[in-house]
Amino acid sequence: MKPWPKKSWRIPPYGSGEFVCQMEDVLRLYQLPYDPDYPQVCLDETSKQLIAEVCQPLPCLPGQPYRYESHYLRAGVCQLFLWYEPLAGRRQVVVRDHKGAVDWAAVLAE
Repeated sequence: MKPWPKKSWRIPPYGSGEFVCQMEDVLRLYQLPYDPDYPQVCLDETSKQLIAEVCQPLPCLPGQPYRYESHYLRAGVCQLFLWYEPLAGRRQVVVRDHKGAVDWAAVLAE
């Protein structure tokens, strides 16, 4: 038997019956009809680097490409939390300064 992959985002090998069983349960949930009393809400998060211009871009003139300075100032990082309810067609992005259990719980509570 091969060892598990080092990266946690990889799907386990085909021999993992436990994984397949749990994934089938999730896929079965996605096939249920919309029920407002039991909404299917998905939540994901990512971080994005914020940057600022060092110099203002030059105005465009006819026949010239957009010209800008390639240097930038790092202006920190923000956390984006995206929740969506696919069957209801609703989604929202929440922006936070930090990534922590308290922030995750606050987004869930909203």
